[in-house]
Amino acid sequence: MNNTINSIKYFKLYISILFIFSVFYLYGKYNVGNDSTVSEWLINYEGGFTKRGLIGQIAIHIGEFLNISLRQSILFFQIFSIGLYYLLLINLFKSVKFNKIILLSIFTPIFLLYPVAEIEVLGRKEIIIFSFYIIYLTLQNFRQKNYFRIFLLPLLMLIWEPVIFFFIFWLIVDYIEDAFEKNYKSLLKYLLTYIPAILIGAYIALNPISEIAHKNMAIFLKENFNENCYMSCALLLSKSSLYDQFKLNFDIFTFGIFLRYFLIILIGFGPLFILIKFSQFNKLNSKIFLFIIMLPIFVLFLMMSDWGRIVNIFYTFSIISFLYLYKKKLVLINNGILENFFVKIFNKKYIYAIFFIIFCFGWNPKTSLTGDIGTNPLWKIPYNASKKILGFDSLRLFQDNPFIKWHKKYIE
Repeated sequence: MNNTINSIKYFKLYISILFIFSVFYLYGKYNVGNDSTVSEWLINYEGGFTKRGLIGQIAIHIGEFLNISLRQSILFFQIFSIGLYYLLLINLFKSVKFNKIILLSIFTPIFLLYPVAEIEVLGRKEIIIFSFYIIYLTLQNFRQKNYFRIFLLPLLMLIWEPVIFFFIFWLIVDYIEDAFEKNYKSLLKYLLTYIPAILIGAYIALNPISEIAHKNMAIFLKENFNENCYMSCALLLSKSSLYDQFKLNFDIFTFGIFLRYFLIILIGFGPLFILIKFSQFNKLNSKIFLFIIMLPIFVLFLMMSDWGRIVNIFYTFSIISFLYLYKKKLVLINNGILENFFVKIFNKKYIYAIFFIIFCFGWNPKTSLTGDIGTNPLWKIPYNASKKILGFDSLRLFQDNPFIKWHKKYIE
């Protein structure tokens, strides 16, 4: 019990630190003219209907109501979204019984640390999707969940339509929770609640934005907010069709990219893979659970170029779903896990501590599929922040210190 209390205490501290850095980095880049984080939020309906335009339209109205700039409205929206997400995570994990492998699965660099280590991903729209998913899991009444799927899932499609590939997590958790009876009639009624969202997805896929509508949106942004429709906003036109989504990726695929991301998934998901292997799921085989949750990532790898972001999104849904089921005792971790090679090694505290630091804070995937592995986010996150705060390269100042030079010359 005390270990659980201490773990959640450290988790809250970790979340608080991440939130502080998130706000700092968002504030530091919200006026940058070529940042993809902001460009995605500029998409709106002023030129006509388009995918991912709902939040941009809301941000426009909030800015007009509060008499602030569009970028300030987006910044406030992003900070609120991240803060809400973190609070929901704390509430979700507060009664989870932690062990060493669960801690590794939470602190893995492809989960919470990733958007702060790769700030190009920080504040993207999937943060809203994560919050709605956690809210859905906390609903106790199955009727409320039915209403959620019917009315709110379509809204999520209007925010970030790739969420449709993660509906499988809604379905599998509901199946394990016995949200519907195991017969065809009950299953059919349940699946029908997804129809409104699927229809929205089909409409988005079959009705990409036209050149005229895109131009009108760009003119509206320029004339009303002096904003250019760049990056994600501009890509609405160049990657408007499903064919374009796939074709642009195929031209840059290499064996090295596939190998790198195979290792990223294998290592980053490692603790979760161990947990799943030694778990018993309510009315579901653990191997089937693993196979089902792996399905969405392969389609998105073919469609999107920011593979690091895909891994982060996929892992977020996976670990939230697993720990929620574990918390509800719908997943039981059997004692066989104690015989796992890594678990035995981790019984020695100093080995676990060293591995924890290296594994959780020694690396992270880059955003683009062509990017190499990032290193040492534990140092780079505060270091890069200090450079922005102090306005100079604090590392170079440290290296130029006369005492340091003397030490290197005569001592080392």
